[in-house]
Amino acid sequence: MPEVIPPDSVGLVEPQVAQFESPIQLESGKVLESFQLVYETYGTLNADRSNAILVCHALSGNHHVAGYHSMTDKKPGWWNSCIGPGKPIDTNRFFVVGVNNLGGCHGSTGPSSLNPATDKLYGPDFPVVTVVDWVTSQALLADRLGVDCWAAVVGGSLGGMQALQWSIQYPDRLRHAAVIASTPKLTTQNIAFNEVARRAITSDPNFHDGHFYEHHTFPANGLKLARMLGHITYLSDMGMGEKFGRDLRNQAFKFGILDVEFEIESYLNYQGERFSKNFDANTYLLMTRALDYFDPARHHGNDLAAAVSAATCKFFVVAFSTDWRFSPARSEELVNALIEARKPVSYTKIEAPHGHDAFLIPTPRYMDVFHAYMQRVGEEI
Repeated sequence: MPEVIPPDSVGLVEPQVAQFESPIQLESGKVLESFQLVYETYGTLNADRSNAILVCHALSGNHHVAGYHSMTDKKPGWWNSCIGPGKPIDTNRFFVVGVNNLGGCHGSTGPSSLNPATDKLYGPDFPVVTVVDWVTSQALLADRLGVDCWAAVVGGSLGGMQALQWSIQYPDRLRHAAVIASTPKLTTQNIAFNEVARRAITSDPNFHDGHFYEHHTFPANGLKLARMLGHITYLSDMGMGEKFGRDLRNQAFKFGILDVEFEIESYLNYQGERFSKNFDANTYLLMTRALDYFDPARHHGNDLAAAVSAATCKFFVVAFSTDWRFSPARSEELVNALIEARKPVSYTKIEAPHGHDAFLIPTPRYMDVFHAYMQRVGEEI
């Protein structure tokens, strides 16, 4: 917990709620008659409303992007290293918005919300949502905030997919799209990882076909396994080796099949246990499906250059050398399509040992490049 709020922090922040009473039609054809989005803002919106930045979150992220909710917080927002005074997304210059996506489990309407039609929690009856739906709902929030055009839409991983979708879906409503450690579509291997994670959850006896709320339980073991699997894919072999190696938890083997012998085992068990207590299983299923479905080129004969042809913004694409979940090749696929479509794009591959999680870690080269690009964004306000 912070004894004193650091001077480069946005400080103490309060989540806000935007309630929407008009129906929203989803890509699946289903309709939500009403919904709410929880969001946070940092910095000040300028007079002509030209300095707004939307930060889109990844699978397990939420609206709490920076700062602290109280002086007893153990950790700040998930991208605190990049957002605040003097940081790449400088809140002395920008008005920053972080939003918990529709279908989330941190306050926005989702499976753990009350279904007004039944007076029960939605559970598995909550409709499948896609990246398109998230961008649609974020545009409604932008309208509510009076933001006609974002200075930039920024996101890493699944958040980068949203930034890309913004450029396609609302080309006149953003001037820059920052697509970091992301991809224009999942590889077959990535879809396979997501399916194994979903099966881990749905095969847990406490899942109850998604109606676990009514049984006053939750699929803790399934969520734990899903997170452990996911976490392995977020790290690199090099990074895991440097951090844990083959270090033992004790001086010698216990020679027990079920014993936790290695430090990496202990770490994964800890991460899985913590996640299982803080995330909703039905939301996890929804989020991974949204990842699977995202593929803007499929509406354009699998031609990605055609898919991005309507974009009018400038692009900033970042990949990380050891990211094998969303490898640099996937970022370069997007960059090549943007070049083919004659769109302005800046691309960098950062040498970093941390795997996919590198987009969350403030390594010097990454911060320098990110800061330089956001300076350019600020100069255009």
